[in-house]
Amino acid sequence: MTDLDRTDRKILDILQRQGRISMTDLAEQIGLSTSPCSERVRRMEREKVITGYHARVDPAALGKTLLVFVEITLSSKSGDVFDKVRQELLHVPEVMECHLVSGSFDYLVKARLGGMSEYRHLLGDILKKLPVTAESHSYVVMEEVKESLYLPVDR
Repeated sequence: MTDLDRTDRKILDILQRQGRISMTDLAEQIGLSTSPCSERVRRMEREKVITGYHARVDPAALGKTLLVFVEITLSSKSGDVFDKVRQELLHVPEVMECHLVSGSFDYLVKARLGGMSEYRHLLGDILKKLPVTAESHSYVVMEEVKESLYLPVDR
């Protein structure tokens, strides 16, 4: 893992908050000239410290107003089963996040959909594609209190 110095961490903090900032403006805020600042950003991109840039889109603008979390519990577990589940869930576009977790269930899935009928269809498709039988529990979000991609950067 790359050792990040104070300047790298400051760059990461600013880029997370202002992903479209110009290198000139970023360098000015950091206190470097543009060239060394740009090189630090390129290095962190090469080393996969910075994994990408994206636009945040309002889900309602796309008609995706239903946010649901699903707990999935598999009837049997093995490395092979986990690999097959991973491969199936990677290819479901409505699934925004999927995590293999410890505890009373195996997977936590986050999905954005247009409504309950889409959710019913999605859940049926997911459960049919799994290599073993599974049980699910769903949680429909009534209000989104906080959602952030920002990772606090210790300086």
